[in-house]
Formats: sequence, C-alpha cells, structure tokens
Amino acid sequence: MRVFALCVFLFFLAPYQCTDCPVGCKCFAATNTVTCVSRELRAVPPGIPGRARTLVITGNDIPQIGPDSFPGLDNVTNICLSNNRITEVGSHTFSPMTGLRSLDLSRNPLALIHPEALWVPGGPLRDLNLSRSLHNTTSLADLAVALRWGGLAGLQGLDLSGNRLTLLAPGTFSHLPGLRRLLLRDNALASVRGGTFSGPEKRLLLLDLSRNAFRTFRAEALEEFGRLGPAARLALGHNPYLCSCEIRRFAAWLNRSGTGTGAAAVVVDADQVRCAAPTRLRDADVRAVRCGGEEDEGVDEDEDEDGKQEGEDQEEEDVSLQTSYVFLGLVLGFVGMMFLLVLYLNRGGMKKWITEMRDACRDVLDGYHYRYEIDSDPRLGHLSAGAGRGHFGSAPPAPPRCVVAQMPTDTLVPLGDQDHVPPPGDHVPPPQGTKRDVSAHLQWAESRVRGTRTSRSRR
Repeated sequence: MRVFALCVFLFFLAPYQCTDCPVGCKCFAATNTVTCVSRELRAVPPGIPGRARTLVITGNDIPQIGPDSFPGLDNVTNICLSNNRITEVGSHTFSPMTGLRSLDLSRNPLALIHPEALWVPGGPLRDLNLSRSLHNTTSLADLAVALRWGGLAGLQGLDLSGNRLTLLAPGTFSHLPGLRRLLLRDNALASVRGGTFSGPEKRLLLLDLSRNAFRTFRAEALEEFGRLGPAARLALGHNPYLCSCEIRRFAAWLNRSGTGTGAAAVVVDADQVRCAAPTRLRDADVRAVRCGGEEDEGVDEDEDEDGKQEGEDQEEEDVSLQTSYVFLGLVLGFVGMMFLLVLYLNRGGMKKWITEMRDACRDVLDGYHYRYEIDSDPRLGHLSAGAGRGHFGSAPPAPPRCVVAQMPTDTLVPLGDQDHVPPPGDHVPPPQGTKRDVSAHLQWAESRVRGTRTSRSRR
C-alpha cells in the first residue's frame, strides 16, 4: 500500500507546474525543466524560473535573440531553440548561462551571427547543433568567425548537417582543438582540401561526410584523412562516386582502411560506398573497381599521378567558378546601385543638360527650315531674274572697276510694288540699282528675313 501511494505521489509530482511559470509554458519542478512548445511566441517569455536547468522553446516565431533574452538563468545546462524562425543571434546572447553545456539552434534560417554570439564565460559549451540553419554564404562566413571568437576550445560535438555547404575553407575548425564529433552529412561538399580539419584532427572520433557530392577523394583528401587519429571513424557512404580509372587510388585506400594497415581512420560504412556512374557500374562496390588488367589492390602511384592531378585541377576549377559567379553578381549589383545613386544625385544637372541639348537641336532644325523657306520664296527668285534691271527701266552696265565695298545696314530692298510694305518708321533709301551689285542685295535680303523669323520664333 505504501509503495502504491508513493508511486501515485511521484506520478502527480512529475508534471507538477511551478506557480511562477511563464504564461504559455509548462514547468516541471521534478526535473527543473521549462517547455514552451508551439505557443506562437514572438520573444523569449520573461519570468523563467532561475532554478531551471533545461529550457525547451520550439515551434515559435522569434526573429532574434540577444543578451537580454535569458537574464538570470545561470543554472541552465541544456537549451533547445530549434524551429523558431530565428534570423539573428546577437552578441553575448548566451553569456548569462554560465553553466551551458548543450545548445540546439537547428532548423532556424540564421542570416546574422555576431562574432561573439556563442561566447560563454569559462567556455563550458560541449555540444552545438546548427543543422539546417545555414542557407547562405553570409551566415557561413559569420559562423566561421563565431567559431573563432566564441571561446569554444572545449566544444566536443558540432552538427552542421543539411546546410547545403559546398566548400570548407582550410582552418575552419582550427580553433576547436577539443572537437571529437563533426557531422557534415546532407550537404553539397565536393572536395576536401589540405588543412580542412587542422586543429582537432588528432582528437576527432567521428567524421560524417555521407550524402554529399563527392565523386572521388583525391590524394590531398586522403592525406588529410591520414592525419586523423587512429581511433577516428569515417562515414563516406551515399555519395555519387564516379568509378573511372581516377578512382583507383581511393579504392585502394578504402580496401586498406578496414584492416588498419596504411590508414589511420576506419570507414564505418564502406559497404555504402558505391558507384553512381557510369551506368554499367551503377551500385557496384567501389572497393571492387579495377582499371584495365589490374589484379591486385595496389596501384602504381607514379602511373596514377597525371590523371589525379588533372582531376584535382578540374575539381578546383569547378568550385572556384561557383565562387567567382557569386562574387561577380555582388560586384555588378553594387556597381548598378552606385550608378543609380549618381543619376539621382545629379538629376538637376542632367535635366538642364537635356534642355540645352533640346534647344540647340531645335535651333539647328529651325535654321534648316528657314533656309528652305528663303530658297523657295518666289519674290527672291523674281529679284534674281531682274538683277539686270533697276527701278526705272534698263540700267546701263556698271563700270568695270565699280565695286560695292559696304552695304548700309538700314537699307531695305523692295521685293515688289504690292507684296512688301515697309514697317512704320523704317527708312528706305532711294533705289540705286545702277550702282549696286545685285548679289549684295540678295545676301542682305536673306539675312533680313532670317532675323525676322528668328525673333518671331523666340517670342
């Protein structure tokens, strides 16, 4: 009876909620656990009990977290913040949790990670889960900086699965000397370069590279695997391996990795390392691939060197092209923005320039138009036809040495007895057709008409 009563008491005590539990959350006193699951929270709820050791906040809509999100929670050792749509992690966000050992930020579209976002006094953090959280190059660059300045020398487990990573720069994990488990599955990695795992290479116990985009592993990658400690375990299965002659070196290394001879690490899923191409070798075991008349497992390294180097160059070129395209797009976008900004700032000057150009073009066209009107004026043609006659009949020919040196500016040549009426106040000198050059009359008339037309158009 006493045992039954004790069981009933413990049953009701386990889900017992604290009286100071935040609204929308559940608090369990027996385990010092606080859960806020799928409550549509917009921020971390205030009033979380200071004695809480495990904090679970998932399935909400919390865009950013910072140092004010977790005040007074120095007893928390485990915190799960997965699937909260977090995009920004501010500086020293988790500093109040001086005893924090496990942090889960998985399934969040992280876009901005402050360099000291993961810093905790004393470096107690041991496990960090960032799977399916990094979906752009900005967040990946921020993560590399955060791993460097986060004081994570004691970190033992790092999960970067499902982040569509295409390249890991050498030295990315150099500031994590205590790392033992590195999970990189479900990404788009195509190559491993020298120095990628420098720092924790001697302490790594598990390196998961399965379900990526590896078509083979070159000499540089195999040398990097050779630097891992003797207790390291590798997962290389479910990659689209291309079983051509270039894979011979990797096949020979894979055959030795399970025997402990010539390889430091052991491939734990060697049975899943299978060919994806060509079609005739699809799903074949890579370890059984032979090229030509080869019978043994060994491969002449000198014979394979040329093909290996060519494949490495092609692979590096493909990866560098992807990076170059991204950089080129950013540069072109920046140049376009600057060009639009310059146009906006100089809009007044451009408007003035366009107006001046329009007026200049209009003046040129008007000049051509007026020239056409003058040339087609029948009165001027009549004047040219009667160039040998004066106003009072036929004029005698001008003396051979008689030349008009200057034309008075106020002289008006009548174009006809009935067609032209002089303006009021305009003085017309008596005709001197017998002593003037007819061509001078024509030039004067043309300039007079053009001046009149221009003044009218400007009005």
